[in-house]
Amino acid sequence: MAVSEVVVALGAFLCVARGAAGAAGFIKSPLSQKKLTEDSVELHCEAVGSPIPEIQWWFEGAEPNDTASQLWDGAWQDRVAINATYERHSTSTISIANLTLDDSGTYECRASNDPDRNHLSRSPKVKWIRSQANVIVTERPIITVSKELNEVSNLVMSCNISGAPTEIKGHYWMKGDTEIHADDSSADFTSYTLEKVDHESSGEYDCFFKTSPLSKGTVLVKVAPNVFAPKKSEHGNEKDTGVLICKSSSYPPITNWSWYKMLDWPQPILNGTDGRFFIKSDVNKTELRIMSLDIEKDPGEYRCNGTNEMGEDSAVVSLRVRSRLAALWPFLGIVAEVLVLVTIIFIYEKRRKPDEVPDDDGGTAPLKSNASNHKDQNVRQRNAN
Repeated sequence: MAVSEVVVALGAFLCVARGAAGAAGFIKSPLSQKKLTEDSVELHCEAVGSPIPEIQWWFEGAEPNDTASQLWDGAWQDRVAINATYERHSTSTISIANLTLDDSGTYECRASNDPDRNHLSRSPKVKWIRSQANVIVTERPIITVSKELNEVSNLVMSCNISGAPTEIKGHYWMKGDTEIHADDSSADFTSYTLEKVDHESSGEYDCFFKTSPLSKGTVLVKVAPNVFAPKKSEHGNEKDTGVLICKSSSYPPITNWSWYKMLDWPQPILNGTDGRFFIKSDVNKTELRIMSLDIEKDPGEYRCNGTNEMGEDSAVVSLRVRSRLAALWPFLGIVAEVLVLVTIIFIYEKRRKPDEVPDDDGGTAPLKSNASNHKDQNVRQRNAN
């Protein structure tokens, strides 16, 4: 662990120990920052003590004759916002929006848990403890953005800076949260080329000059909308709810969505039409809900139109409505197949078995007579006499 980290950890430990004993102590102090005009700044402060201390914010301007004044939520024409919580310890965050040069100065976090801290006639026994941060606001540099929007050839985007707050140590370009180019040049000019301009490459591009604080310009690449249906065909059962969806991913966002039923001519559908058609839209998506689907009226093609400042585009979604009994047909088909199969097996087994032949009792042979044995026996008896 570095020496500075040890010192910070020790200081925090001492503050916590001190707070546990009763007196207020800081466990997090606001940090000094450099900002440009029109930016915003946020300062954070935390304190412990028993009872839990109150936190206040004060400001003293950079001019010699400026005096400290307390800040409150909504001050400076509602540019100041203060959020505080008092649970296990005190936390407070102050935010100042749309900074001006006059916002440069010293911002002070004050904490105290003395019962007399806000008394008008008695001074508190324990003075307010204070932690300060300096905010330096410098004039925003002028960044000139040049662009030539041409969907046929390459698009060259460029940014020129004048009045940079500090030395330029490089540049980088961002689209959203993705860095797309970076260099270490100290030039007051940077450019980036789009090989193709379409709905995928349209959007906001930010050019950054590595100064302290960072200087940023924004290039807007605009194209006509690209409207598409994620599913070109939808199915629904009668009496259920049908949902048709269209989307657009191009920039600038869609400013107006509309739906039509395609008959002999496009028939507009308004939100609440017939009490069954409801439209819900945002800048990138529109959704048409059809309640209690009618198998006779609702099937067909529906068209969604999207419009932005560069033009318009549309997509078509087909809707098919099935009978509520349609879900039974597969089951009934399986039952029918089983019945047919059982019948075939039964007939086959019946034909394969031979006819039964009854037994013939008249064909039995007569029993052998013992007459000869008796005759011989009689003969032997006579000889004995």
